[in-house]
Amino acid sequence: MLSVIIITKNEAHSIDDCLKSVAWADEIIVVDSGSTDETIKLCEKHGAKVLKNDWPGFGKQKNYALSQAKGTWVLSIDADERVTLKLKDAINQAIKHPKIVGWEMPRMSSLCGKYIKHCGWWPDHVTRLFKNGHAKFSDDIVHEKLIVNGPIGTLKTPLMHESIESLDELLSKMNEYTSAGALMLHKQNKSTSLTKAILKGLWAFFRCYILRAGFLDGREGFILSISMAESSYYRQIKLLMLNKK
Repeated sequence: MLSVIIITKNEAHSIDDCLKSVAWADEIIVVDSGSTDETIKLCEKHGAKVLKNDWPGFGKQKNYALSQAKGTWVLSIDADERVTLKLKDAINQAIKHPKIVGWEMPRMSSLCGKYIKHCGWWPDHVTRLFKNGHAKFSDDIVHEKLIVNGPIGTLKTPLMHESIESLDELLSKMNEYTSAGALMLHKQNKSTSLTKAILKGLWAFFRCYILRAGFLDGREGFILSISMAESSYYRQIKLLMLNKK
């Protein structure tokens, strides 16, 4: 039995295609943290079990979703991710393996309609399939990690990630993630400075655009590299302001 777990908040624009792509699973668990759009209605239309839980951060929310899953195997995906038919077949084969308890897979992400093949966004291996009882998520507010107790295999078929559809969404996500990232660093008693923020921003652009060949992705590669630089810079500036308070 395979359970799919998804966490949501105001994902009506993307959740429908996500749920269609995993309709073959034995169980779909959706944990919602206060959607005010049609997210819950759409999830229920697809037969998903919808639970409501106040937002505690990405790691804890995913662990709550995991605690509700009854399947022997669990697939954790986001509302803007899609499982292709080819990946479905790969997953069904993978869960038959007698020894491997976790599987990572490459993820192909898009920016404004274009799939990015450089910038560090590809192949972007993520561990999302695991045997229930053999893994849990870290409690990090953002950029949580899946901790697997046992051997991990690698699938070749990518998970499709409709990551960012517009520049407005890019800016909104950058603001949300930099705030959460700064708060996490603040709780870890990390220090920073204006100079450090500037240097980290410059390094993020150089690494993304030059070292990771973002220039090969054309206009979108440049846009993404700039956003990476801004994210790094603003995360440090927000941390500086938190520490000052």
